[in-house]
Amino acid sequence: MGSFRLLLIGVALLLLSGCGYNAIQSKDEAVTAAWSEVLNQYQRRADLVPNLVNTVKGYASHEESVFTRVTEARAQVGTLKITPEMLSDPAAIAKFQSAQGELSSALTRLMAVSENYPDLKADGLFQNLQAQLEGTENRIAVARNRYVAAVQDYNTYVRSFPQNLTAKIFGYATKANFSVENEKAISTAPTVDFGKPAPAGG
Repeated sequence: MGSFRLLLIGVALLLLSGCGYNAIQSKDEAVTAAWSEVLNQYQRRADLVPNLVNTVKGYASHEESVFTRVTEARAQVGTLKITPEMLSDPAAIAKFQSAQGELSSALTRLMAVSENYPDLKADGLFQNLQAQLEGTENRIAVARNRYVAAVQDYNTYVRSFPQNLTAKIFGYATKANFSVENEKAISTAPTVDFGKPAPAGG
């Protein structure tokens, strides 16, 4: 009886090998790698915040509300730890995206402060940090775009027959993705220019 059971297991594994198990593994790893790059780029941005705040504060010390908002937003993103195992939880991804959006907004306000302080705009350290932030924002956009593509590829695959049966047997659920209001915006890394004030009423 034991030999028959082993034979059945062997047949089942042989059948599963043709039902996408290895491809699911590969695509799952691709999603994890893409997510790691998203986290790396967001961390790069967070690491710039203290120096940016201190540099701007040196010229605009009374802009306390702006500094507080940036510092609090950075602290908030620092508390969110989204592991690869949590990528199937849409609520976790939405919370992560919301916190990063708050930091983006706060940083935009911080950089806009420079418009009122010519000496700050001319400061070499500030210019260097601004260039680093612009480059990081572009890297974030690229990393997010790659993650979106990896998740779409994985989700499409595990939902398709017969791979969906294999995914169900082994507990592979679909992954959550970033909500994108403008697909074109995320598919092209933006050119960030904090030196130009936003148009009135925009």
